[in-house]
Amino acid sequence: MLLSLLSACASIPEGRPPGTTQPPSSSGGQSPTVPPPPPRQPPPPPTAGFRTPQVLNLPGLEQVIGRNTADLTRLFGNPRLDVREEDMRKLQFSGDACVLDVFLYPMRPNAEPTATYVEARRASDGQDVDRVACANALRRR
Repeated sequence: MLLSLLSACASIPEGRPPGTTQPPSSSGGQSPTVPPPPPRQPPPPPTAGFRTPQVLNLPGLEQVIGRNTADLTRLFGNPRLDVREEDMRKLQFSGDACVLDVFLYPMRPNAEPTATYVEARRASDGQDVDRVACANALRRR
């Protein structure tokens, strides 16, 4: 049986895959040229459209939500941190009682970012605290 397998392999003409019966191309014994692969296209941008942010609707935060950086600075003083990432901005205000993170996003393309979300935590251990109480504690009087 091994001999029959070897003889079958020996009967396949060189340069042809098994099962083909066409003679090699008449281009001087060279194999036909394979066309080059198509050029690679760069990937599309991750997000093509503008997404309107969700806005926190919590009673007691009306003086914060919807305000711009200048308004928030007048309300709380200079931020401890001012972080920008693409179209998002985070202002962090802190005092003895708590830390308030205010997230600002534009409400339409190319608009000035305004406060849309707020997080609050104790300054001592980072545990969540009431956002309205923290904002009231940090407000300039």
